[in-house]
Amino acid sequence: MSAPATGPAAARIVRPPGALVIDIRGVTKLYRMGDSTIHALRGVSLQIRRNEYLAIMGPSGSGKSTMMNVVGCLDTPTAGDYFFNGGNVAQMDDDELADIRNREIGFVFQTFNLLPRSDALRNVELPLIYAGVPAGARRERAAEVLRSVGLGDRMHHKPNELSGGQRQRVAIARALVNTPSIILADEPTGNLDSRTGEEIMQLLEVLYDRGNTIILVTHEEDIARHARRIVRLRDGVVESDQRGV
Repeated sequence: MSAPATGPAAARIVRPPGALVIDIRGVTKLYRMGDSTIHALRGVSLQIRRNEYLAIMGPSGSGKSTMMNVVGCLDTPTAGDYFFNGGNVAQMDDDELADIRNREIGFVFQTFNLLPRSDALRNVELPLIYAGVPAGARRERAAEVLRSVGLGDRMHHKPNELSGGQRQRVAIARALVNTPSIILADEPTGNLDSRTGEEIMQLLEVLYDRGNTIILVTHEEDIARHARRIVRLRDGVVESDQRGV
C-alpha cells in the first residue's frame, strides 16, 4: 500500500459520514477497588457514524481507555445503553459479542500484541482461524493484506526480526484481515519514534480514504489532529466534541 503524503497540515479528504453505527447513551462505568468506587465514566453519550475519523482524547484517568473497552465490546457499562448497528449490546450473548469483535471491529494496540514465536503471516491469520476459514484461503487472505501494508517481503519474519513500525503494520494487517468496517486504534504510535509514527498515521489515513471508520484513542495532540473529529474526556465526562478539525 502506498501512503499519500498526509498529516495535520496537509489538505485532507473529509468523507460524508454514513449510517449511525455506535450509539452510546448515558453510559456509566464503575469499578470497585477495595472499599473505593472508581467512576470511570459518568453518563457519557456518544454517536459515531460509518466513515468517521474520530479521536478520543484525555489525560490519564479521564476515562478514555474505559470508553475504548466499551466501544470495542471488551467491557460492559454499569448503567446506560450501547447500541451497535441498532442492536442493544446489553442483550447480546458472548457469541454475538465475540462476532462483533472478530468481524466488525479491527483492534490495533500500542504494544502490538503479536505472538512472538509466530511469523507475520501466522499472526495475521489468527482472526481467520477463529472464524473457521480454511487454511488455504486464510493464508491467501493474510498474504494479500500483508502486501497491502507494505510487508510482502516480511511475511515469514517473526516479531523480533521486525522493526517497531513493521510490527505495528503486522498488527494493522491483522486488524484488517476480516475486512472490518471499524478500526479501533489504542495509542497506535505510542511505542514508535516520530517518523515511524507518522508513517502509521498515513496508513490509517489511507484506510479512512478507503471507507473504514477510524477511532483513535490517544493522549497526544499531534496524533489526534489527524482525525476529523476530536472528543475530549475529563473525569469520566465528555468535555468537548469538536468536528471539522
